[in-house]
Amino acid sequence: MSERRPGTTRLRLWQREALAKYETETHRDFLVTATPGAGKTTFALSLAVGLLSRRAIDRLIVVAPTDHLRSQWAEAAERVGIALDPTLSNAVGPVPADLHGYVTTYAQVAGKPTLHAARATARRSLVILDEIHHAGDGLSWGDAVGFAFDSVSRRLCLTGTPFRTQVGERIPFVRYEPDGEGGLVSTADFSYGYREALRDQVVRPVVFAAYTGVSRWRNSAGEVIAASLTEAGTKSTEQAAWRTALDPKGDWVPHVIAAMDERLTQLRESGMPDAAGLVLASDQEDARAYAAIVERVTGEKPYLILSDDPKASKRIAEFGAGGARIAVCVRMVSEGVDVPRAACLAWLTSYRTPLFFAQAVGRVVRARGRHESATVFLPAVRPLLTLAAELENDRNHVLPPPAQSSESLDLVDELPEEQPERAESVLLQEWEALEAEAQFAHVLHGGKAVTPDATPVPGAEDEDFLGLPGLLSPEQMAALLAQRDGELRKRATRSRRLEPVTPLPMDVGPVDDMAARSGIANGGGGWRAAADLRREVNRLISVLSARTGKPHGVLHAELRSAVPGPPSASASIELLEARRERLMAML
Repeated sequence: MSERRPGTTRLRLWQREALAKYETETHRDFLVTATPGAGKTTFALSLAVGLLSRRAIDRLIVVAPTDHLRSQWAEAAERVGIALDPTLSNAVGPVPADLHGYVTTYAQVAGKPTLHAARATARRSLVILDEIHHAGDGLSWGDAVGFAFDSVSRRLCLTGTPFRTQVGERIPFVRYEPDGEGGLVSTADFSYGYREALRDQVVRPVVFAAYTGVSRWRNSAGEVIAASLTEAGTKSTEQAAWRTALDPKGDWVPHVIAAMDERLTQLRESGMPDAAGLVLASDQEDARAYAAIVERVTGEKPYLILSDDPKASKRIAEFGAGGARIAVCVRMVSEGVDVPRAACLAWLTSYRTPLFFAQAVGRVVRARGRHESATVFLPAVRPLLTLAAELENDRNHVLPPPAQSSESLDLVDELPEEQPERAESVLLQEWEALEAEAQFAHVLHGGKAVTPDATPVPGAEDEDFLGLPGLLSPEQMAALLAQRDGELRKRATRSRRLEPVTPLPMDVGPVDDMAARSGIANGGGGWRAAADLRREVNRLISVLSARTGKPHGVLHAELRSAVPGPPSASASIELLEARRERLMAML
């Protein structure tokens, strides 16, 4: 190998502390859990620089989840004087003598574990396993990683958040502890969470803007079912309503994209001129459809980043360095990808695991300046609100939330289970999306839903923490989003292509009686009137919640008890009018 000497870089406090902790450990495995955006790559390369400089190792091997991250690791290593080959394939045998090592992927290791074992043991090697949880994506991957790197001198495992696995599916080189729920949770040698990163101003604070709305779909029996994202009766109904909302043919997606575009304009006019947004889709078909919607709504063609595109890595780099407003992707930028100017995320996917949520939100939290903030637009469904509230709890340890009622919002209660014979997977197979509308629900702040009518007013310190000084408090952001909600709905609707609407056939089978009476079946004119009434009921609930301190869920339950009938999503116009009158009397 040539005598190119590794260099050094300026480290954050947590990185220096982690290096010091590493020096005190005697075992060869070391797991670092650091919140996305904190600088895991810089820490790992600094460790490698030190080990190479004092000749404790002779070779560095990095295993990354994706091909794009191979290039990103190699470029970062080059900046500190470490020469890594990001293109070394399984068809090539030895590592070139003039390099310090190479970057590969978990898939490549699984393809030829014996080859990588030979490379790793030919010299004293440090193996960096980036986002080590990917070794659990398939049992063969974990087995291959365990075989390939079992005999190396040192191993450094990195992850963005603690992860859980089943008892029989342990990831190699990771220590576990029981999670109290019959599973196992990873145990790190050094942890640096979102709370600590906020305290050190390493990451941005996040504001979650939740959007509700009523979805309509048809099951295999021909029944038209309507449900609100926030009032679903069972988990399977919630899942179907969520999936319908994400359907590109409905109004929910254009509405939320328009809201994110408004926020980007606001950021660009208020001190962040290159602010960008990410749209996260579930699959490539949806991603292409969402890209077309972005172009119609914003008038600007977005970057479309797909995993099977050979130019995906180049497009990510171009988007990160350029001035385009929005990129639409599937999982290409869910973890590890560095786009510091990305400050908004539209969660248009059904993914809901804690690990994926943390990784995806991590794409918009990397701090560049003291007064930048991030905004995540998401469906107001309980799984996502629960994950967002957990992140909010970490934030509140850094800055307490505004004074509020001790009674928290009913966001995280478990929905009742469906009957076993009506399993979620079966119901979704019977599902056919018909229509969905979006409506701004609230901003999540301090673990509480902040509506435009909420009474607590934050102090100057809180405003400074949430965004640009004096620009937006949580209440002001909620008020702004609500104020423009009608305008955004019109804008999103106008952007849709004029396509013929196929009415529901009259002989599709039994249609839900309440749905029929409310006018939502067969595209009846009562649909829009019922939608307006539902929005009015929800607005009055928000006002009453702000005045009484009672959670929205409690008030909805009391209202249904006082004016009996089905949830608002399936209620008739007459019933909605009665509930509106009841709420007005209570105010």
